[in-house]
Amino acid sequence: MIEKTFHNMLFAAVQKGASDIHFQVGASPLFRVNGELYYLKYHHLTSGDTRAIVDAILDQSIIQIPASNSVAEIDVAYNLEGYGRFRANIYLQRGSYNIVMRVVPVTIKSFAELGLPPVLEKISLMQRGLVLVVGATGNGKSTTVASMIQYININRRCHIITIEDPVEYVFENKKSVISQREIGTDTESFSKATTAAMRQDPNVIFVGEMRDKETVDTVLRASETGHLVISTMHTIDSISSIARLLSFFPTDQESNIRKRLSKCLVAVVAQRLMPRKDTIGRIPTVEIIRVTEGIRECIADSSKTNDIQLYIEKGKDMYGMQTFDQHILTLVKSGKIDLEVAKQAANSPDDLTRSLMLDNTSEQEDL
Repeated sequence: MIEKTFHNMLFAAVQKGASDIHFQVGASPLFRVNGELYYLKYHHLTSGDTRAIVDAILDQSIIQIPASNSVAEIDVAYNLEGYGRFRANIYLQRGSYNIVMRVVPVTIKSFAELGLPPVLEKISLMQRGLVLVVGATGNGKSTTVASMIQYININRRCHIITIEDPVEYVFENKKSVISQREIGTDTESFSKATTAAMRQDPNVIFVGEMRDKETVDTVLRASETGHLVISTMHTIDSISSIARLLSFFPTDQESNIRKRLSKCLVAVVAQRLMPRKDTIGRIPTVEIIRVTEGIRECIADSSKTNDIQLYIEKGKDMYGMQTFDQHILTLVKSGKIDLEVAKQAANSPDDLTRSLMLDNTSEQEDL
């Protein structure tokens, strides 16, 4: 594949609103649009085609693949001047290179433009503690974090350090000063970069992902020492995120880690993307936790962890908290998502249906 053809495909992906592009040996290229994969009208790619794509991508990077093809997977950013930026994952499959490229929008959208709850403005401007943004792969965590960082950038005079693998959204300094560091290019690992960041006069630190015990421990220490730390995890909701953090440590340390987490965690934003009813595209459904004293006790005490859901439900009006099902209900009532889609996504479809029936009965009584 010649470089011009490769660039044309990337441009087409941006134009069609694709979130990802797949280049796989033995298949035509694919675009993921609104969560679904579609083949392009193009011949099946050969190992030579995908190797040419890899060479084009790595031509912008200091990373090089040995002739022996000994590198199993690589994460790297790719910039196409005038068209956009992409996060590329290069990996071996049966001795040939495949590539998945995530489209990184050039413009960083506001919370309102993304359909995110306005309480994220308050969460973004917190002065210290740990904020987790969680969700399955492809559910918009990076986009949400970028909006949070941009909101801080516009509204606070502070130093923001991002540690990413690779750097995705590129920020311009507004009120804040932003330092963006990339794993493999600017620093060795998330844990070492986070430790170093605490000596670089930060106010806000974004750690791209917590993948290991060392990074989790370093993130906790950073949030315990008066910094606002934002990080992401591939978990489906707030309670599973707490369990995932604990799983990095030996069981005999669980009590201590629970106490540390209960003191430094200030918010969890969990999101899932769902198909819209009112227009083409997807909309985020979001679970929001803001850690109150009651939730703090639930985190510290393993026997009370499941009670967190009750605190979220009760904290909607006072703290802007919400469960997934509460947000799904709001979106159904506003006509933004289909009821049948909502039932499939809801944690409790029966409760969702019951709530809608009660609302309809109440409206009829008002009439």
